[in-house]
Amino acid sequence: YGPLMAKVTVSLDAELVVEAMVLAGAGSPQDAVELVVRDYIARGHRTEARVAARDEALREVDVKPKDVEG
Repeated sequence: YGPLMAKVTVSLDAELVVEAMVLAGAGSPQDAVELVVRDYIARGHRTEARVAARDEALREVDVKPKDVEG
């Protein structure tokens, strides 16, 4: 997120923004919404990483040869 990123203006319900400010500990509506969105994105990336790691582990289990009992 560099300094040359485009800006977008949105309208939100005031009660929603006040609650976001309180939960985020932010002093301004702009900061609160930005913190919430960044947190949401970070959580999504962490979830994607966990799912990818799980899928990779499952593939490794599928690839291993099965022991033949005899």
